Amino acid sequence: MNVLKNINYKPNDIPPEHKWKKLAAYYKPYKGLFFADMFFAFLGAAVSLILPLIVRHITGTVIYQERSVMLRSVAALVLIMIFLVAVECYSNYFIGYYGHMMGAKIEFGMRNEIFGHFQKLSFSYYDNQKVGQLMSRITNDLFEITELLHHGPEDVVISVIKLAGSFIILMFINAKLALAAFAVIPVMFVYAFVFNRRMKRAFKRNRARIADINANIEDNLAGIRVVKSFANEEAEMKKFHEGNMNFLKSKNDSYTCMGQYNSGLNAFITMITVVVIGTGAVLMNSDGLSATDLITFMLYISNFTAPVKQLINFTEQFQNGITGYERFLEILAIEPDIKDKDNPVTDIDIKGNITYENVSFRYDKDLPYVFKNVNLNIKAGEYIALVGTSGVGKTTLLSLMPRFYDVTEGAVKIDGVDVRDIKLSKLRQSIGVIQQEVYLFAGTIIDNIRYGRPDATDGEIIEASKKAGAHEFITELPDGYNTNIGQRGVKLSGGQKQRISIARVFLKDSPILIFDEATSALDNESEKIVQDSLEKLAKNRTTFVIAHRLSTIKNAEKILVLTEDGIAEQGTHRELMENGGIYRELYDLAYN
Repeated sequence: MNVLKNINYKPNDIPPEHKWKKLAAYYKPYKGLFFADMFFAFLGAAVSLILPLIVRHITGTVIYQERSVMLRSVAALVLIMIFLVAVECYSNYFIGYYGHMMGAKIEFGMRNEIFGHFQKLSFSYYDNQKVGQLMSRITNDLFEITELLHHGPEDVVISVIKLAGSFIILMFINAKLALAAFAVIPVMFVYAFVFNRRMKRAFKRNRARIADINANIEDNLAGIRVVKSFANEEAEMKKFHEGNMNFLKSKNDSYTCMGQYNSGLNAFITMITVVVIGTGAVLMNSDGLSATDLITFMLYISNFTAPVKQLINFTEQFQNGITGYERFLEILAIEPDIKDKDNPVTDIDIKGNITYENVSFRYDKDLPYVFKNVNLNIKAGEYIALVGTSGVGKTTLLSLMPRFYDVTEGAVKIDGVDVRDIKLSKLRQSIGVIQQEVYLFAGTIIDNIRYGRPDATDGEIIEASKKAGAHEFITELPDGYNTNIGQRGVKLSGGQKQRISIARVFLKDSPILIFDEATSALDNESEKIVQDSLEKLAKNRTTFVIAHRLSTIKNAEKILVLTEDGIAEQGTHRELMENGGIYRELYDLAYN
Protein backbone atom coordinates (compact mmCIF):
# COMPACT_ATOMS: atom_id res chain seq x y z
CA MET A 1 0.00 0.00 0.00
CA ASN A 2 3.00 2.31 0.44
CA VAL A 3 2.86 4.32 -2.78
CA LEU A 4 5.75 6.47 -1.58
CA LYS A 5 8.19 3.58 -1.25
CA ASN A 6 9.98 3.91 -4.56
CA ILE A 7 9.84 7.68 -4.86
CA ASN A 8 12.90 9.76 -4.01
CA TYR A 9 12.21 13.32 -2.91
CA LYS A 10 12.77 15.62 -0.01
CA PRO A 11 10.30 15.22 2.91
CA ASN A 12 8.95 18.74 2.40
CA ASP A 13 8.52 18.30 -1.34
CA ILE A 14 5.90 15.53 -1.56
CA PRO A 15 4.17 15.45 -4.98
CA PRO A 16 0.44 16.26 -4.53
CA GLU A 17 -0.68 13.36 -6.75
CA HIS A 18 1.07 10.87 -4.47
CA LYS A 19 -0.22 12.62 -1.37
CA TRP A 20 -3.88 12.29 -2.41
CA LYS A 21 -3.46 8.84 -3.93
CA LYS A 22 -2.05 7.53 -0.67
CA LEU A 23 -4.76 9.27 1.36
CA ALA A 24 -7.46 7.56 -0.72
CA ALA A 25 -5.66 4.22 -0.33
CA TYR A 26 -6.39 4.20 3.42
CA TYR A 27 -10.10 3.76 2.64
CA LYS A 28 -9.51 0.72 0.42
CA PRO A 29 -9.67 -2.01 3.11
CA TYR A 30 -12.91 -0.48 4.40
CA LYS A 31 -14.54 0.53 1.12
CA GLY A 32 -17.76 -1.38 1.95
CA LEU A 33 -18.06 0.44 5.26
CA PHE A 34 -17.11 3.73 3.59
CA PHE A 35 -19.83 3.48 0.92
CA ALA A 36 -22.39 2.43 3.54
CA ASP A 37 -21.38 5.44 5.61
CA MET A 38 -21.79 7.71 2.58
CA PHE A 39 -25.18 6.10 1.79
CA PHE A 40 -26.54 6.82 5.27
CA ALA A 41 -25.07 10.33 5.19
CA PHE A 42 -26.94 10.85 1.90
CA LEU A 43 -30.11 9.27 3.31
CA GLY A 44 -30.08 11.40 6.45
CA ALA A 45 -29.56 14.58 4.40
CA ALA A 46 -32.38 13.60 2.00
CA VAL A 47 -34.80 13.06 4.90
CA SER A 48 -34.04 16.53 6.24
CA LEU A 49 -35.04 17.92 2.81
CA ILE A 50 -38.27 15.97 2.63
CA LEU A 51 -39.69 16.93 6.03
CA PRO A 52 -40.18 20.67 5.22
CA LEU A 53 -42.01 19.69 2.02
CA ILE A 54 -44.47 17.62 4.07
CA VAL A 55 -44.93 20.59 6.41
CA ARG A 56 -45.59 22.81 3.35
CA HIS A 57 -48.14 20.31 2.05
CA ILE A 58 -49.91 20.23 5.42
CA THR A 59 -49.99 24.02 5.90
CA GLY A 60 -50.76 24.81 2.25
CA THR A 61 -53.22 22.05 1.32
CA VAL A 62 -54.23 19.55 4.02
CA ILE A 63 -55.52 22.07 6.58
CA TYR A 64 -58.07 23.33 4.02
CA GLN A 65 -59.60 19.86 3.46
CA GLU A 66 -62.86 18.63 5.03
CA ARG A 67 -62.25 17.83 8.71
CA SER A 68 -62.46 14.03 8.59
CA VAL A 69 -60.32 13.89 5.44
CA MET A 70 -57.92 16.38 6.96
CA LEU A 71 -57.53 14.30 10.14
CA ARG A 72 -56.84 11.11 8.17
CA SER A 73 -54.34 12.94 5.97
CA VAL A 74 -52.58 14.53 8.94
CA ALA A 75 -52.43 11.18 10.74
CA ALA A 76 -50.95 9.49 7.66
CA LEU A 77 -48.44 12.28 7.12
CA VAL A 78 -47.45 12.29 10.82
CA LEU A 79 -46.79 8.54 10.60
CA ILE A 80 -44.68 9.14 7.49
CA MET A 81 -42.76 11.89 9.31
CA ILE A 82 -42.22 9.60 12.33
CA PHE A 83 -40.90 6.94 9.97
CA LEU A 84 -38.60 9.50 8.31
CA VAL A 85 -37.38 10.68 11.74
CA ALA A 86 -36.59 7.04 12.60
CA VAL A 87 -34.68 6.68 9.31
CA GLU A 88 -32.79 9.90 10.02
CA CYS A 89 -32.07 8.73 13.58
CA TYR A 90 -30.63 5.40 12.40
CA SER A 91 -28.66 7.15 9.66
CA ASN A 92 -27.10 9.44 12.26
CA TYR A 93 -26.39 6.45 14.51
CA PHE A 94 -24.72 4.57 11.66
CA ILE A 95 -22.43 7.43 10.68
CA GLY A 96 -21.82 8.21 14.37
CA TYR A 97 -20.80 4.66 15.34
CA TYR A 98 -19.69 2.77 12.24
CA GLY A 99 -18.19 5.88 10.67
CA HIS A 100 -16.12 6.53 13.79
CA MET A 101 -15.06 2.88 13.90
CA MET A 102 -13.90 3.15 10.31
CA GLY A 103 -11.84 6.18 11.34
CA ALA A 104 -10.44 4.27 14.34
CA LYS A 105 -9.43 1.34 12.12
CA ILE A 106 -7.71 3.68 9.66
CA GLU A 107 -5.92 5.32 12.59
CA PHE A 108 -4.88 1.85 13.79
CA GLY A 109 -3.38 1.05 10.39
CA MET A 110 -1.65 4.41 10.05
CA ARG A 111 -0.18 4.15 13.54
CA ASN A 112 1.15 0.68 12.74
CA GLU A 113 2.60 2.03 9.50
CA ILE A 114 4.44 4.97 11.02
CA PHE A 115 5.65 2.94 14.03
CA GLY A 116 6.91 0.24 11.67
CA HIS A 117 8.67 2.92 9.64
CA PHE A 118 10.32 4.26 12.80
CA GLN A 119 11.72 0.76 13.37
CA LYS A 120 13.39 0.83 9.95
CA LEU A 121 15.16 4.15 10.39
CA SER A 122 18.80 3.97 11.42
CA PHE A 123 20.76 5.48 14.31
CA SER A 124 21.79 8.43 12.14
CA TYR A 125 18.15 9.54 11.94
CA TYR A 126 17.54 9.31 15.69
CA ASP A 127 20.80 11.14 16.40
CA ASN A 128 19.04 14.31 15.20
CA GLN A 129 15.54 13.79 16.62
CA LYS A 130 13.67 14.37 19.87
CA VAL A 131 11.51 11.54 21.17
CA GLY A 132 8.69 13.89 22.22
CA GLN A 133 8.37 15.28 18.70
CA LEU A 134 8.22 11.79 17.22
CA MET A 135 5.55 10.81 19.76
CA SER A 136 3.50 13.80 18.64
CA ARG A 137 3.50 12.40 15.10
CA ILE A 138 2.03 9.11 16.36
CA THR A 139 -0.58 10.58 18.71
CA ASN A 140 -1.82 14.14 18.06
CA ASP A 141 -1.26 14.21 14.31
CA LEU A 142 -2.85 10.82 13.66
CA PHE A 143 -5.95 11.68 15.68
CA GLU A 144 -6.53 14.80 13.59
CA ILE A 145 -5.89 12.89 10.35
CA THR A 146 -8.43 10.18 11.12
CA GLU A 147 -11.02 12.71 12.29
CA LEU A 148 -10.66 14.28 8.85
CA LEU A 149 -10.81 10.91 7.05
CA HIS A 150 -13.99 9.99 8.91
CA HIS A 151 -15.89 13.28 9.16
CA GLY A 152 -14.57 14.94 6.02
CA PRO A 153 -16.42 12.87 3.37
CA GLU A 154 -19.58 12.75 5.52
CA ASP A 155 -19.63 16.50 6.05
CA VAL A 156 -19.05 17.19 2.36
CA VAL A 157 -21.78 14.75 1.24
CA ILE A 158 -24.33 16.04 3.77
CA SER A 159 -23.52 19.67 3.03
CA VAL A 160 -23.66 19.28 -0.75
CA ILE A 161 -26.94 17.31 -0.63
CA LYS A 162 -28.59 19.83 1.66
CA LEU A 163 -27.30 22.89 -0.20
CA ALA A 164 -28.05 21.58 -3.68
CA GLY A 165 -31.37 20.01 -2.64
CA SER A 166 -32.51 23.16 -0.85
CA PHE A 167 -31.61 25.30 -3.86
CA ILE A 168 -33.52 23.08 -6.32
CA ILE A 169 -36.61 22.84 -4.09
CA LEU A 170 -36.66 26.57 -3.34
CA MET A 171 -36.23 27.39 -7.05
CA PHE A 172 -39.43 25.42 -7.72
CA ILE A 173 -41.24 27.23 -4.92
CA ASN A 174 -40.11 30.75 -5.83
CA ALA A 175 -37.13 31.37 -8.09
CA LYS A 176 -36.72 35.05 -7.20
CA LEU A 177 -36.56 34.42 -3.46
CA ALA A 178 -34.26 31.42 -3.96
CA LEU A 179 -31.78 33.45 -6.05
CA ALA A 180 -31.86 36.26 -3.49
CA ALA A 181 -31.09 33.80 -0.66
CA PHE A 182 -28.27 32.06 -2.53
CA ALA A 183 -26.70 35.29 -3.81
CA VAL A 184 -24.77 35.52 -0.53
CA ILE A 185 -23.16 32.07 -0.96
CA PRO A 186 -20.47 32.98 -3.59
CA VAL A 187 -19.26 35.86 -1.41
CA MET A 188 -19.00 33.41 1.51
CA PHE A 189 -16.82 31.04 -0.52
CA VAL A 190 -14.43 33.84 -1.52
CA TYR A 191 -14.19 34.87 2.13
CA ALA A 192 -13.57 31.23 3.15
CA PHE A 193 -10.86 30.75 0.52
CA VAL A 194 -8.88 33.77 1.71
CA PHE A 195 -8.97 32.76 5.37
CA ASN A 196 -8.36 29.06 4.61
CA ARG A 197 -4.84 29.81 3.45
CA ARG A 198 -4.09 31.85 6.56
CA MET A 199 -5.48 29.13 8.82
CA LYS A 200 -3.39 26.41 7.18
CA ARG A 201 -0.16 28.28 7.90
CA ALA A 202 -1.25 28.99 11.48
CA PHE A 203 -2.21 25.37 12.21
CA LYS A 204 1.09 24.11 10.83
CA ARG A 205 2.91 26.36 13.28
CA ASN A 206 0.71 24.97 16.07
CA ARG A 207 1.75 21.42 15.19
CA ALA A 208 5.44 22.32 15.35
CA ARG A 209 5.05 24.13 18.69
CA ILE A 210 3.11 21.31 20.40
CA ALA A 211 5.74 18.83 19.18
CA ASP A 212 8.41 21.03 20.83
CA ILE A 213 6.44 21.01 24.08
CA ASN A 214 6.10 17.20 23.97
CA ALA A 215 9.84 16.89 23.42
CA ASN A 216 10.53 19.18 26.38
CA ILE A 217 8.17 17.23 28.65
CA GLU A 218 9.65 13.88 27.60
CA ASP A 219 13.18 15.16 28.18
CA ASN A 220 12.29 16.58 31.60
CA LEU A 221 10.42 13.54 32.89
CA ALA A 222 13.07 11.11 31.62
CA GLY A 223 15.74 13.11 33.47
CA ILE A 224 13.67 14.06 36.53
CA ARG A 225 16.25 12.58 38.93
CA VAL A 226 18.98 14.76 37.44
CA VAL A 227 16.70 17.81 37.62
CA LYS A 228 16.00 17.24 41.31
CA SER A 229 19.59 16.35 42.20
CA PHE A 230 20.71 19.74 40.87
CA ALA A 231 17.64 21.53 42.29
CA ASN A 232 16.97 22.87 38.80
CA GLU A 233 13.18 22.75 38.90
CA GLU A 234 12.93 26.51 38.39
CA ALA A 235 15.31 26.41 35.40
CA GLU A 236 13.27 23.60 33.84
CA MET A 237 10.05 25.52 34.54
CA LYS A 238 11.54 28.58 32.86
CA LYS A 239 12.56 26.52 29.82
CA PHE A 240 9.11 24.93 29.62
CA HIS A 241 7.43 28.30 30.09
CA GLU A 242 9.33 29.66 27.09
CA GLY A 243 8.22 26.77 24.86
CA ASN A 244 4.68 26.97 26.23
CA MET A 245 4.59 30.71 25.51
CA ASN A 246 5.68 30.08 21.90
CA PHE A 247 2.80 27.64 21.59
CA LEU A 248 0.42 30.21 23.09
CA LYS A 249 1.59 32.80 20.55
CA SER A 250 1.04 30.38 17.66
CA LYS A 251 -2.41 29.58 19.08
CA ASN A 252 -3.12 33.30 19.27
CA ASP A 253 -2.36 33.65 15.55
CA SER A 254 -4.48 30.64 14.61
CA TYR A 255 -7.39 31.69 16.82
CA THR A 256 -7.27 35.18 15.36
CA CYS A 257 -7.68 33.68 11.88
CA MET A 258 -10.29 31.22 13.13
CA GLY A 259 -12.25 33.94 14.93
CA GLN A 260 -12.30 36.16 11.84
CA TYR A 261 -13.23 33.17 9.71
CA ASN A 262 -16.08 31.87 11.90
CA SER A 263 -17.53 35.27 12.81
CA GLY A 264 -17.49 36.35 9.16
CA LEU A 265 -19.20 33.22 7.91
CA ASN A 266 -21.78 33.30 10.72
CA ALA A 267 -22.53 36.91 9.76
CA PHE A 268 -23.09 35.77 6.17
CA ILE A 269 -25.50 33.08 7.41
CA THR A 270 -27.47 35.64 9.40
CA MET A 271 -27.50 37.87 6.32
CA ILE A 272 -29.19 35.06 4.35
CA THR A 273 -32.05 35.06 6.87
CA VAL A 274 -32.28 38.87 6.65
CA VAL A 275 -32.33 38.73 2.84
CA VAL A 276 -35.07 36.06 2.82
CA ILE A 277 -37.28 38.02 5.26
CA GLY A 278 -36.78 41.33 3.44
CA THR A 279 -37.19 39.93 -0.07
CA GLY A 280 -40.07 37.68 1.03
CA ALA A 281 -41.98 40.66 2.48
CA VAL A 282 -41.60 42.56 -0.80
CA LEU A 283 -42.68 39.52 -2.87
CA MET A 284 -45.71 38.86 -0.65
CA ASN A 285 -46.81 42.43 -1.30
CA SER A 286 -46.05 42.60 -5.01
CA ASP A 287 -45.64 39.09 -6.42
CA GLY A 288 -48.23 37.03 -4.59
CA LEU A 289 -45.80 35.00 -2.48
CA SER A 290 -47.95 33.03 0.00
CA ALA A 291 -47.32 32.89 3.73
CA THR A 292 -47.03 29.09 3.40
CA ASP A 293 -44.18 29.44 0.90
CA LEU A 294 -42.42 32.00 3.11
CA ILE A 295 -42.73 29.60 6.08
CA THR A 296 -41.28 26.84 3.88
CA PHE A 297 -38.43 29.14 2.91
CA MET A 298 -37.75 29.88 6.58
CA LEU A 299 -37.69 26.14 7.33
CA TYR A 300 -35.20 25.61 4.52
CA ILE A 301 -33.03 28.45 5.76
CA SER A 302 -31.81 26.18 8.55
CA ASN A 303 -31.48 23.37 6.00
CA PHE A 304 -28.88 25.21 4.00
CA THR A 305 -27.35 27.37 6.74
CA ALA A 306 -26.68 24.24 8.86
CA PRO A 307 -24.50 22.67 6.13
CA VAL A 308 -22.71 25.98 5.71
CA LYS A 309 -21.88 25.88 9.42
CA GLN A 310 -20.87 22.27 8.93
CA LEU A 311 -18.52 23.36 6.18
CA ILE A 312 -17.07 25.94 8.56
CA ASN A 313 -16.22 23.15 11.01
CA PHE A 314 -15.00 21.00 8.15
CA THR A 315 -12.54 23.63 6.94
CA GLU A 316 -11.07 23.93 10.44
CA GLN A 317 -10.93 20.14 10.65
CA PHE A 318 -9.43 19.97 7.18
CA GLN A 319 -6.63 22.35 8.13
CA ASN A 320 -5.84 20.34 11.26
CA GLY A 321 -6.04 17.01 9.46
CA ILE A 322 -4.16 17.92 6.30
CA THR A 323 -1.38 19.59 8.30
CA GLY A 324 -1.02 16.45 10.41
CA TYR A 325 -1.16 14.30 7.26
CA GLU A 326 1.66 16.26 5.62
CA ARG A 327 3.77 15.81 8.76
CA PHE A 328 2.88 12.09 8.72
CA LEU A 329 4.03 11.81 5.09
CA GLU A 330 7.26 13.65 5.86
CA ILE A 331 8.21 10.74 8.13
CA LEU A 332 7.18 8.05 5.63
CA ALA A 333 9.10 9.87 2.88
CA ILE A 334 12.38 9.44 4.75
CA GLU A 335 14.08 6.44 3.23
CA PRO A 336 16.16 4.33 5.68
CA ASP A 337 19.83 4.81 4.82
CA ILE A 338 20.56 1.30 6.12
CA LYS A 339 18.44 -1.46 4.63
CA ASP A 340 18.68 -4.86 2.99
CA LYS A 341 19.82 -5.26 -0.58
CA ASP A 342 17.37 -6.76 -3.07
CA ASN A 343 18.72 -10.29 -2.63
CA PRO A 344 20.53 -10.38 0.73
CA VAL A 345 22.52 -13.36 1.97
CA THR A 346 20.42 -15.39 4.43
CA ASP A 347 21.92 -18.89 4.41
CA ILE A 348 25.28 -17.94 5.96
CA ASP A 349 26.35 -19.87 9.09
CA ILE A 350 28.24 -17.12 10.92
CA LYS A 351 31.34 -18.31 12.76
CA GLY A 352 32.80 -14.94 13.78
CA ASN A 353 35.78 -14.20 11.52
CA ILE A 354 35.86 -10.39 11.25
CA THR A 355 37.73 -8.31 8.67
CA TYR A 356 37.94 -4.51 8.34
CA GLU A 357 39.35 -3.51 4.96
CA ASN A 358 40.53 0.14 4.66
CA VAL A 359 37.53 1.31 6.65
CA SER A 360 36.94 5.04 7.01
CA PHE A 361 33.91 6.70 8.58
CA ARG A 362 32.30 10.09 9.09
CA TYR A 363 28.77 10.87 10.22
CA ASP A 364 28.08 13.29 7.40
CA LYS A 365 29.81 14.37 4.22
CA ASP A 366 30.27 17.86 5.69
CA LEU A 367 31.89 16.54 8.89
CA PRO A 368 35.50 15.39 9.36
CA TYR A 369 36.39 11.69 9.41
CA VAL A 370 36.11 9.98 12.79
CA PHE A 371 38.82 7.54 11.68
CA LYS A 372 40.46 6.51 8.41
CA ASN A 373 41.98 3.41 6.83
CA VAL A 374 41.30 0.92 9.61
CA ASN A 375 42.42 -2.62 8.80
CA LEU A 376 41.66 -5.59 11.06
CA ASN A 377 41.73 -9.35 10.73
CA ILE A 378 40.11 -11.15 13.66
CA LYS A 379 39.73 -14.92 13.82
CA ALA A 380 36.63 -16.61 15.18
CA GLY A 381 36.73 -17.03 18.96
CA GLU A 382 39.37 -14.34 19.59
CA TYR A 383 39.06 -11.95 22.54
CA ILE A 384 39.90 -8.42 21.38
CA ALA A 385 40.15 -5.26 23.47
CA LEU A 386 39.82 -1.80 21.97
CA VAL A 387 41.33 1.23 23.72
CA GLY A 388 41.94 4.87 22.88
CA THR A 389 41.27 8.37 24.08
CA SER A 390 37.67 9.52 24.61
CA GLY A 391 35.92 10.50 21.38
CA VAL A 392 38.32 8.69 19.08
CA GLY A 393 35.51 6.48 17.71
CA LYS A 394 35.82 3.14 19.53
CA THR A 395 32.05 2.60 19.81
CA THR A 396 31.51 3.86 16.28
CA LEU A 397 34.10 1.45 14.89
CA LEU A 398 32.31 -1.55 16.38
CA SER A 399 28.88 -0.14 15.47
CA LEU A 400 29.81 -0.66 11.81
CA MET A 401 29.76 -4.42 12.35
CA PRO A 402 26.00 -4.78 13.05
CA ARG A 403 25.38 -1.89 10.63
CA PHE A 404 24.11 0.60 13.15
CA TYR A 405 26.02 2.86 10.76
CA ASP A 406 27.47 2.01 7.34
CA VAL A 407 31.09 2.56 6.42
CA THR A 408 31.90 5.70 4.45
CA GLU A 409 34.72 3.92 2.64
CA GLY A 410 36.05 0.38 2.69
CA ALA A 411 34.23 -2.74 3.88
CA VAL A 412 33.49 -4.73 7.01
CA LYS A 413 33.24 -8.47 6.38
CA ILE A 414 32.07 -11.41 8.48
CA ASP A 415 33.34 -14.80 7.36
CA GLY A 416 34.38 -13.18 4.09
CA VAL A 417 30.94 -11.67 3.33
CA ASP A 418 30.40 -7.90 3.32
CA VAL A 419 27.96 -7.07 6.13
CA ARG A 420 26.02 -4.91 3.64
CA ASP A 421 25.23 -8.10 1.69
CA ILE A 422 23.87 -10.01 4.72
CA LYS A 423 20.20 -9.75 5.65
CA LEU A 424 19.98 -7.26 8.51
CA SER A 425 17.92 -9.50 10.80
CA LYS A 426 20.38 -12.38 10.28
CA LEU A 427 23.36 -10.09 10.85
CA ARG A 428 22.06 -8.55 14.06
CA GLN A 429 20.86 -11.87 15.47
CA SER A 430 24.48 -12.98 15.21
CA ILE A 431 25.89 -10.08 17.23
CA GLY A 432 25.21 -9.53 20.93
CA VAL A 433 25.79 -6.03 22.29
CA ILE A 434 26.15 -5.11 25.95
CA GLN A 435 26.36 -1.39 26.49
CA GLN A 436 27.57 0.80 29.31
CA GLU A 437 24.14 2.40 29.64
CA VAL A 438 21.73 -0.50 30.00
CA TYR A 439 18.21 0.00 28.71
CA LEU A 440 15.51 -2.10 30.33
CA PHE A 441 11.88 -1.85 29.29
CA ALA A 442 9.06 -1.13 31.74
CA GLY A 443 7.65 -4.49 32.81
CA THR A 444 8.92 -7.62 34.52
CA ILE A 445 12.40 -9.11 34.75
CA ILE A 446 11.42 -12.22 32.80
CA ASP A 447 10.01 -10.12 29.95
CA ASN A 448 13.24 -8.11 29.73
CA ILE A 449 15.42 -11.23 29.59
CA ARG A 450 13.08 -12.90 27.08
CA TYR A 451 13.67 -9.89 24.81
CA GLY A 452 16.92 -11.63 23.82
CA ARG A 453 14.90 -14.45 22.25
CA PRO A 454 11.11 -14.02 22.32
CA ASP A 455 10.40 -17.75 21.83
CA ALA A 456 12.56 -18.84 24.80
CA THR A 457 11.04 -21.02 27.51
CA ASP A 458 11.03 -20.06 31.18
CA GLY A 459 13.62 -22.78 31.80
CA GLU A 460 15.96 -21.32 29.18
CA ILE A 461 15.56 -17.87 30.71
CA ILE A 462 16.43 -19.18 34.18
CA GLU A 463 19.48 -20.99 32.78
CA ALA A 464 20.65 -17.78 31.04
CA SER A 465 20.17 -15.87 34.31
CA LYS A 466 22.28 -18.39 36.21
CA LYS A 467 25.11 -18.04 33.68
CA ALA A 468 24.89 -14.26 34.01
CA GLY A 469 25.04 -14.43 37.82
CA ALA A 470 21.57 -12.88 38.04
CA HIS A 471 19.44 -15.82 39.23
CA GLU A 472 20.30 -15.46 42.92
CA PHE A 473 19.32 -11.80 43.31
CA ILE A 474 16.24 -12.28 41.11
CA THR A 475 14.86 -15.09 43.29
CA GLU A 476 15.36 -12.93 46.40
CA LEU A 477 13.01 -10.27 45.03
CA PRO A 478 9.37 -10.37 46.29
CA ASP A 479 7.95 -11.55 42.96
CA GLY A 480 11.08 -13.19 41.60
CA TYR A 481 11.21 -13.19 37.82
CA ASN A 482 7.79 -11.52 37.72
CA THR A 483 9.01 -8.46 39.62
CA ASN A 484 8.05 -5.20 37.92
CA ILE A 485 11.23 -3.15 37.58
CA GLY A 486 9.68 0.23 36.72
CA GLN A 487 10.51 2.62 33.89
CA ARG A 488 14.03 1.84 32.59
CA GLY A 489 14.62 -0.52 35.53
CA VAL A 490 14.75 2.24 38.18
CA LYS A 491 14.01 -0.26 40.96
CA LEU A 492 17.27 -2.14 40.33
CA SER A 493 20.91 -1.28 41.02
CA GLY A 494 23.39 -0.67 38.21
CA GLY A 495 24.99 -4.10 38.69
CA GLN A 496 21.62 -5.86 38.71
CA LYS A 497 20.52 -4.12 35.51
CA GLN A 498 23.81 -5.03 33.84
CA ARG A 499 23.48 -8.70 34.81
CA ILE A 500 19.94 -8.80 33.38
CA SER A 501 21.29 -7.36 30.12
CA ILE A 502 24.00 -10.04 30.13
CA ALA A 503 21.37 -12.74 30.70
CA ARG A 504 19.50 -11.30 27.73
CA VAL A 505 22.58 -11.74 25.52
CA PHE A 506 23.27 -15.23 26.96
CA LEU A 507 19.74 -16.14 25.83
CA LYS A 508 20.39 -14.66 22.38
CA ASP A 509 23.44 -16.97 22.08
CA SER A 510 25.27 -14.94 19.42
CA PRO A 511 28.66 -16.03 18.00
CA ILE A 512 29.93 -12.41 18.10
CA LEU A 513 29.89 -10.17 21.18
CA ILE A 514 30.51 -6.47 21.74
CA PHE A 515 31.06 -5.21 25.31
CA ASP A 516 30.90 -1.42 25.18
CA GLU A 517 32.48 -0.30 28.49
CA ALA A 518 30.04 -2.66 30.18
CA THR A 519 31.52 -2.31 33.70
CA SER A 520 32.76 1.29 33.76
CA ALA A 521 29.81 2.65 35.75
CA LEU A 522 29.83 -0.08 38.44
CA ASP A 523 31.34 -0.25 41.91
CA ASN A 524 34.20 -2.70 42.53
CA GLU A 525 32.02 -5.49 43.94
CA SER A 526 29.45 -5.27 41.14
CA GLU A 527 32.23 -4.97 38.57
CA LYS A 528 33.80 -8.24 39.69
CA ILE A 529 30.46 -10.09 39.51
CA VAL A 530 29.65 -8.64 36.10
CA GLN A 531 33.20 -9.23 34.82
CA ASP A 532 32.96 -12.91 35.76
CA SER A 533 29.62 -13.12 33.90
CA LEU A 534 31.12 -11.45 30.85
CA GLU A 535 34.06 -13.88 30.78
CA LYS A 536 31.66 -16.84 30.88
CA LEU A 537 29.65 -15.29 28.05
CA ALA A 538 32.76 -14.60 25.96
CA LYS A 539 34.00 -18.19 26.03
CA ASN A 540 34.30 -19.61 22.48
CA ARG A 541 32.84 -16.45 20.94
CA THR A 542 34.46 -13.66 18.95
CA THR A 543 34.50 -10.90 21.54
CA PHE A 544 35.25 -7.19 21.33
CA VAL A 545 35.69 -5.21 24.53
CA ILE A 546 35.82 -1.43 24.67
CA ALA A 547 37.79 -0.91 27.86
CA HIS A 548 37.41 1.95 30.31
CA ARG A 549 39.62 0.37 32.95
CA LEU A 550 42.74 -1.01 31.29
CA SER A 551 43.32 -3.41 34.19
CA THR A 552 40.29 -5.44 33.01
CA ILE A 553 41.83 -6.29 29.62
CA LYS A 554 45.32 -7.50 30.59
CA ASN A 555 44.38 -11.04 29.56
CA ALA A 556 42.98 -10.08 26.14
CA GLU A 557 44.49 -12.03 23.24
CA LYS A 558 44.93 -8.81 21.31
CA ILE A 559 44.64 -5.15 22.29
CA LEU A 560 43.96 -2.56 19.58
CA VAL A 561 44.88 1.09 20.13
CA LEU A 562 42.63 3.33 18.05
CA THR A 563 43.51 6.90 16.99
CA GLU A 564 41.97 9.28 14.47
CA ASP A 565 44.33 7.83 11.86
CA GLY A 566 43.24 4.25 12.45
CA ILE A 567 44.78 1.38 14.43
CA ALA A 568 48.05 2.80 15.77
CA GLU A 569 49.19 -0.22 17.83
CA GLN A 570 48.12 -3.80 18.43
CA GLY A 571 49.41 -6.67 20.54
CA THR A 572 49.09 -8.23 23.98
CA HIS A 573 49.24 -6.14 27.15
CA ARG A 574 52.82 -7.20 27.76
CA GLU A 575 53.94 -6.45 24.20
CA LEU A 576 52.36 -3.01 24.17
CA MET A 577 53.81 -2.10 27.55
CA GLU A 578 57.27 -3.12 26.35
CA ASN A 579 56.90 -1.05 23.17
CA GLY A 580 56.42 2.11 25.24
CA GLY A 581 53.95 3.68 22.78
CA ILE A 582 50.46 5.15 23.10
CA TYR A 583 49.12 2.23 25.14
CA ARG A 584 51.94 2.58 27.67
CA GLU A 585 51.15 6.28 27.98
CA LEU A 586 47.44 5.57 28.55
CA TYR A 587 48.23 2.90 31.14
CA ASP A 588 50.74 5.07 33.03
CA LEU A 589 48.28 7.97 33.00
CA ALA A 590 45.58 5.76 34.53
CA TYR A 591 47.61 3.96 37.18
CA ASN A 592 50.60 6.15 38.04
